[in-house]
Amino acid sequence: MTELGALPEEWEVVRLGEVADFFIGRTPKRAEKSYWDNGKYSWISIADMKDFGFISKTSEKVSQLAFEKIFKENIVPKGTLIMSFKLTIGRTAILNIDALHNEAIISIYPKGELLKEFLFYFLPTIDFSNYYDNVVKGKTLNSSKIKNLLLPLPPLPEQQKIAAVLSAVQEAKEKTEAVIAAAKALKKSMMKHLFTYGPVSPEEVEKVPLKETEIGPVPEDWEVVKLGDTFEFSKKPRNLKIKKDDFVPFIPMEMISETNKSIKSWEEKRNSEISSSSFVFRNDIIIAKITPSFENGKQAILDNLPTDFGYATTEIWALHPAKNVKAITYYLHYYLKINSIRKILAGKMEGSTGRQRLPKHVLENLPIPLPPLPTQQKIASILSAIDAKIEAEENKKKALEELFKSLLHNLMNAKIRVNQLKVSS
Repeated sequence: MTELGALPEEWEVVRLGEVADFFIGRTPKRAEKSYWDNGKYSWISIADMKDFGFISKTSEKVSQLAFEKIFKENIVPKGTLIMSFKLTIGRTAILNIDALHNEAIISIYPKGELLKEFLFYFLPTIDFSNYYDNVVKGKTLNSSKIKNLLLPLPPLPEQQKIAAVLSAVQEAKEKTEAVIAAAKALKKSMMKHLFTYGPVSPEEVEKVPLKETEIGPVPEDWEVVKLGDTFEFSKKPRNLKIKKDDFVPFIPMEMISETNKSIKSWEEKRNSEISSSSFVFRNDIIIAKITPSFENGKQAILDNLPTDFGYATTEIWALHPAKNVKAITYYLHYYLKINSIRKILAGKMEGSTGRQRLPKHVLENLPIPLPPLPTQQKIASILSAIDAKIEAEENKKKALEELFKSLLHNLMNAKIRVNQLKVSS
């Protein structure tokens, strides 16, 4: 039993000041332009630091004069561990560059049997609430309290294994994030291509005959129509009878995603509990009409709705293809996700600042390209496949984040041991 709770017998408990040296940064006077003009040396502020991050570039640089006068030519070398000790207390990063940093950040130089990478992961797990120097003016520590921080000290080989396990999970998460970013970039590029040339390969683009329209060039066999002539707004049928005690799905604004194509969840409410709402059918597309939900891209298709109809917040428009019109909702969904289209519609919102709404007539009069039905289906299918990839990778990222949190907690308090684990150098 130790001051940090029950730990393995071979683990020590030490104060950080016993096993590390420190350097606190500086911030040159903002009013002294000569300190900031012609910036030469990378200068780190808390804004440059992310959770468990590596810093390769900074948003600001300081001059040679600041380096000589303020920092006394004490550069923080590449590979150094730094920690914030004001505001975002305990956030750590390792430098991939030589740099300088401000006075809210401390450089930590482990010595003896303390591994930098172990400390990198351990420091953010500390509950700093008992160490705050001044809670009234903002969370902060002072150097003496940092030196008195207690930390467990496993044998060096076990520190290396703990760091290796956490690093492997973190690396997997970063690779997943890179896949997500690439898939999103692909989707953006594909949307521009598909709504200009249709579902053809880049090599076939020159063979697609185009015509000029009010919305720009489109393939010759496409029409340009008003959205209101192709899709109609949903309203409750006169002959539909719903009892007061009947349960119906209700979709509040917070359950409409900015990214997911489909609604994932809804509330079950008695009909009598719903005072004001928008009527919706299964497979409708719903589009947020109020700021900032509209600008943020809140819209979805109700293909998962458990009943033939339901209700949603009054701050949406609900639409479905008009009778005898060859149009599909998924195609419209992706067209309305184009940034330039969103901006056009957002520019026509009406109402007071902060409560602006997209009028029905604006949406009705929006010109949209309408290809033949098979082409609409192909476009929607291609973009749906990319969406499915993004969603799968997002779920993978979430699982890795949960795994990392669990491992971080359990490895640092020895509930999970990796001392017998073999890791490559």
